[in-house]
Amino acid sequence: MKAKAIKINPSDNVYVALTDLKKGEVLEGIELKTDVPVKHKFAEFDFATGDLLKMYGLTIGKAAQPIQQGEHITTFNVKHVAESYGERVPNLEWQKPDISKFEGRTFNGFHRADGRVGSANYWLVVPMVFCENQNVEVIKNALLNELGYAKASQFQGYTQSLINAYKNGVDVSALVYEETEQTEDGRGKLFPQVDGIKFLTHTGGCGGTREDAQVLCQLLAGYITHPNVAGATILSLGCQNAQVKLLQDAIEKVDSTFSKPLYIFDQQAIGNEEQMLRQAIKQTFIGLTIANQAKREPAPLSHITLGVECGGSDGFSGISANPSVGYCADLLSALGGKVMLAEFPELCGVEQELINRCVSDDLADKFTTIQAAYARSAEAVGSGFDMNPSPGNIKDGLITDAMKSAGAAKKGGNSPIFDVLDYTEQATKSGLNLLCTPGNDAECTTGLAGSGANVIMFTTGLGNPMGNPICPVLKISSNSALAERMSDIIDINAGTVITGEKTIAEMGEELLEYCIKTASGEYTPKAVALGHDDFIPWKRGVSL
Repeated sequence: MKAKAIKINPSDNVYVALTDLKKGEVLEGIELKTDVPVKHKFAEFDFATGDLLKMYGLTIGKAAQPIQQGEHITTFNVKHVAESYGERVPNLEWQKPDISKFEGRTFNGFHRADGRVGSANYWLVVPMVFCENQNVEVIKNALLNELGYAKASQFQGYTQSLINAYKNGVDVSALVYEETEQTEDGRGKLFPQVDGIKFLTHTGGCGGTREDAQVLCQLLAGYITHPNVAGATILSLGCQNAQVKLLQDAIEKVDSTFSKPLYIFDQQAIGNEEQMLRQAIKQTFIGLTIANQAKREPAPLSHITLGVECGGSDGFSGISANPSVGYCADLLSALGGKVMLAEFPELCGVEQELINRCVSDDLADKFTTIQAAYARSAEAVGSGFDMNPSPGNIKDGLITDAMKSAGAAKKGGNSPIFDVLDYTEQATKSGLNLLCTPGNDAECTTGLAGSGANVIMFTTGLGNPMGNPICPVLKISSNSALAERMSDIIDINAGTVITGEKTIAEMGEELLEYCIKTASGEYTPKAVALGHDDFIPWKRGVSL
């Protein structure tokens, strides 16, 4: 008979409900004092006010009032508290997973002059400042349809049916929506080796702090030099804080031998807007002819840089999807690939474990310095990491940030940490890297791609339709109900770990297979197929 509740770590003192539980049921010798919804927790013992609660072997909160054995753990009787952290106590012992199935394997990617290998081949059109967003849209409208990259939305046909019904006097409220397939323009791509043209509009570049402008240029440099990018067209107004020279210096810092096509247009220098747009469209077309010469060729799996992230998490995320991604991350690390674990607000309470896994004191010090500064900046504006869980997280069982973080950190697996990166710094070292980003889904994914991820795995328990313009994003559900309900956006169902159909190791190996197929262009993630191109730079103020 399938278990109805589990204790994740032997040292824990709460159980997780694997199904809806009713008051009076007896589980593990404990009589439930209240109903306990699926994914939520109940007390193993009686707790006095101030007693610490443990999950994953870590402190995830303290009792705000007396809690009876078998009582539902909620935001009313438990408050956030996280374990403190201090000096590094090295813990570099790591039992590597069995990689025999993957040794010698390759993926087919786009080899770049800097030695990196891309999983896709895109052209970018980027504004230096929000003042140029409209001109970027003009170029987008001019190119996508004519070059065969536009997708016909099924909702266009639906809207037309509503218009026709209205004109004919039909009651539109009675119309039934009939789905039509979303397809690319019937003419096909003129440049078949170019996966797409991506337009990175944003709200930055001027009007903010000089630091914001500098960081934006560093982020854009990460995208322009990215192995999934063949070249770029840049639109500058001319007078903005994010000067072209800042971008050029940032590109030079990432790749001193940068040789991709890069076309820069300054509107104030050119003068006439129509003339600038004609030049930009023409030069972009020429750049696409160059990008179209690229071809996929075999590369070892060590050239995969995997970014891992969670969003819309639930009480199962830390039990199924996240540890499965962590096992995949360990496999890739053992194979010489790179892995980036981000979302620093969601590492609250697991800092000491990560500090101990750093391969040097310098890396541990860098992590603690960045983490402490981030926490202080949140508190300075009246917030804090404890406010990170969203209403959806709480509703589905993640009631404190320490609880959420303990499960979120599982995406990083168990390997040593070989580098710690601040926002926009590039991943250059094989193995696990920590990357400072917010927990905000779009800002995090934007940062992972900007630091070099050529595949991203995104776990979710509630469902999230987000993607990235240049980096394929694989969506992994923590539970089977979500995978069925939102099958249009979920690629892989890790809910089979909850039901006992697969082990974490089996799921992790399956995820790596998806990663290889995605990096080879053999599998198209649903976020890519649906055109989910979210790009939101992080302003280094507070964003949780």
